[in-house]
Amino acid sequence: MKFLITLLAGAIIGACHLFETKPASESPKTDTMSTAAAPNTLSEEEKAEGWELLFDGISKKGWHSYLNRSDGSAWKVEDGAFYFDPSHKVDGKSAGRGDLITDEEYENFHLKLEWKISKGGNSGIIFYVKEEPQYQATYVTGPEMQVLDNDAHPDAKINKHRAGDLYDLIAAEPETVKPVGEWNKVEIISKNGNLEFHLNGVKVVSTTMWDENWKQMIANSKFKNWSDFGVFKKGKIALQDHGDPVWYRNIKIKKLK
Repeated sequence: MKFLITLLAGAIIGACHLFETKPASESPKTDTMSTAAAPNTLSEEEKAEGWELLFDGISKKGWHSYLNRSDGSAWKVEDGAFYFDPSHKVDGKSAGRGDLITDEEYENFHLKLEWKISKGGNSGIIFYVKEEPQYQATYVTGPEMQVLDNDAHPDAKINKHRAGDLYDLIAAEPETVKPVGEWNKVEIISKNGNLEFHLNGVKVVSTTMWDENWKQMIANSKFKNWSDFGVFKKGKIALQDHGDPVWYRNIKIKKLK
């Protein structure tokens, strides 16, 4: 009898343990990374702050070839990135080439994106581009953040032509570019003439556009004979076809007041 009572008591105690409430310290922890936005998407926080996607990761919606000179087919969407592929030739020339440019113009803005470059490659992020027939290229009107393989491209030997530079105007300081094949994170912030470049989390360029110093910098640059270079306060954003493979992703923008 005593044995049966002991056995019954043990069963009751075991059942009680099954329904015990765990202390708060043992509760499952929330993964803080789960709230971060996946590539080419916006987090809830970014949406609340007014960020907009410029690239959805699956299409070229919102973009076109500059002046619609081609179908832009050299720009492909591959593995969640814009990929410039110059390899397809028609009559000895690369098909579907040209700078890829936004449909919309922007004034004060905060632009974010990521890029990686091919071995010996060259490209650029050009902004305040005025897309009109009298301007035969995006860089005739728009300043550029240089995208470059600093280790292998000849332009890297030229001051103010290296990755992260405000091309031919201001050298990036410090240099924070990553090697070929790695993604670089970019921020370009332009508000009421104040311009900043950030590369991989570090501010590398800071200047004021459209003032006398800006005009003097242009006068001392390769753009000195281009009367409409760097003068527009509203324009489009372009990804440059410089003939080399390059990748862009996570392109997003916030309009600033």
